Amino acid sequence: MSFKKWLGLLILAGVIIGGYRVMQIVDNLTLPHSKEEIAAVVATADAQDENAFYRPERSPLELKRSNPLNNVFFGDLHVHTNLSVDAYLFGNRFNMDTAYQVAKGKSVKLRSGERVELTRPLDFVALTDHAEGFGRIFACREPDKTKAAQDICDGIENASVFTFLDMRSRVQRPLDQNLSVFDNDRAKERDYAATTWQSIKDAAERYYEPGQFTTFVGYEYSPSLPDRGKHHRNVIFRSSETPQYAVSAFDAASEIDLWKSLEATCSDDCEFLTIPHNPNKTWGLAFSGNTIDGISYTEDDWRLRERSEPIVEMFQIKGNSECSVAFGAGDEECGFEQFIPVCEEGDKTACIYPTSMVRDGLQIGLAMEDQIGINPLKVGLIGSTDTHNSNPGDTEEWDYRGATTFTSGPAKRRFESTNLTGTQYNNPGGLAAIWARENTREALFDAMKRKEVYATSGTRIKLRTFAGFDFPADITATADLAAAYKLGVPMGGTLIANDMKKGVGVSLFVWAVKDPDSAPLAKVQVIKGWLEDGERQEVVHDVACGGSKLDPVTSKCLSNGASLNMNDCRWDETTGASELMTLWTDPDYSADENAFYYVRAVQNPTCRWSTYDSLRLGKLPRNDVPDTVTEMAWGSPMWVKGK
Repeated sequence: MSFKKWLGLLILAGVIIGGYRVMQIVDNLTLPHSKEEIAAVVATADAQDENAFYRPERSPLELKRSNPLNNVFFGDLHVHTNLSVDAYLFGNRFNMDTAYQVAKGKSVKLRSGERVELTRPLDFVALTDHAEGFGRIFACREPDKTKAAQDICDGIENASVFTFLDMRSRVQRPLDQNLSVFDNDRAKERDYAATTWQSIKDAAERYYEPGQFTTFVGYEYSPSLPDRGKHHRNVIFRSSETPQYAVSAFDAASEIDLWKSLEATCSDDCEFLTIPHNPNKTWGLAFSGNTIDGISYTEDDWRLRERSEPIVEMFQIKGNSECSVAFGAGDEECGFEQFIPVCEEGDKTACIYPTSMVRDGLQIGLAMEDQIGINPLKVGLIGSTDTHNSNPGDTEEWDYRGATTFTSGPAKRRFESTNLTGTQYNNPGGLAAIWARENTREALFDAMKRKEVYATSGTRIKLRTFAGFDFPADITATADLAAAYKLGVPMGGTLIANDMKKGVGVSLFVWAVKDPDSAPLAKVQVIKGWLEDGERQEVVHDVACGGSKLDPVTSKCLSNGASLNMNDCRWDETTGASELMTLWTDPDYSADENAFYYVRAVQNPTCRWSTYDSLRLGKLPRNDVPDTVTEMAWGSPMWVKGK
């Protein structure tokens, strides 16, 4: 293959993956492609001891009847199959059918030799392959191709190394260098892209079982940033009614262009929403009010964003985007699965800006409401995976096999990964939890639009939160959800203060239940943010403790002394709480302030995936990453608007 054609393939991958910096090729990035090389990798996986630790028994999907007070449903809205060029290059050959089957409980073996299987099936899923690569896999399956097209297809099939490119040019430019697959015919490329898009819609229809298992039609919009930056968005549709084409970064250079294109092409019964992910890796763009090209949002742009983007993917394999201790957050939980450093003077990429994290975005939204009369950053929170292995919702630490087939598996490769590849700093990803009447596209989509959703770090904690002024004092005894809805607002809602409420403190009714397949709960916290004389303020309150009490001096939960057997990763079921419920009243509430509140539920410590890998390999855990994790769930904020 000529250098020019090889470069074209790599540019396409760079667009999709995010514009990696040029790096020295190292052994960790050498991908097997011959039968002999793959067999050697599988043999390494076969030598792992998968019985070296405790893991719960698998169980079937729990079906839930329609409930006017809503059920919680767990799913994954960020999944890549072999339709994504990067996933294919990394070695994934599992198609959409396999991904849906894994989500429903099927156990499958990756090409790296490791098996993936969910302890419990998911309730819903969206397969979100990169739209920028649509058509290429299909075109490569055609028997009659030009030599130029065949060279590109051979590169996709047999790539054994990756040169990572430092590119920040507009993504339309590389498109011209990747039309060889389509005989340099843009119309032909569009036809193949439309064929791919139709196959995605068809697969979603095949597996949709209203009331039992919901599939959303969706895709990922993936413009490039330097140094592995992400300013990507998943596009989710309410039904099978969609635009003719998936609007990609080749069609829309910025998020503003994306939303405008979607509004122009998604008409009649078509409805959409977009979900940004990895604010922590946007290099400050997430909540800055600037597009990827450095153009400032207009007021109309902010209103467009408010219409289009009700939720944000706050947790996934590339880290936690909740908060940073460097920007005013004083709680240690902000460091959970967050390895990206804070920007120092002169830094432009590969670091966290004050406009990178979700809690900062919520604060910026409060300030904007004073400026333009709306809060366009009033967003709900979800988690998902961003797996590139066609294994939706495979978020349990003991089952983590990496997210990119041969570049992150099997366990020996993960264990020996260096800072260069960054595998040790990834995690299994999170889940999206949705409170909805029933498990249908319409009910789940509408719940996302109203933000009655929450994020987890992969565990299945059940979390409900309500804010109100008039909750009954005995609501924790009665668990009266009808009263909670009638007298308050659920997560994602807004309370309006008035003269009648002056002097009445805002209260939060919080109810958290442990994941039946994971450790007990350690505590529940309330995070409050507000502006005071134009200055950002925030505070974290521990409001319920599992197996311990509040320290009278610090007002924080004392350690409950939960143990963890590091020899087999069994957690202590006797310490902590299976359920925590409380009615907490803000002692410092002022009816004149605008504020947001959200709830965080924290589990007792369990083994991190890297520790499970060390047990598989019979080695001591690495000393450059934590041995344990305290899994979490984050409720979407509730806003209180002052007089």
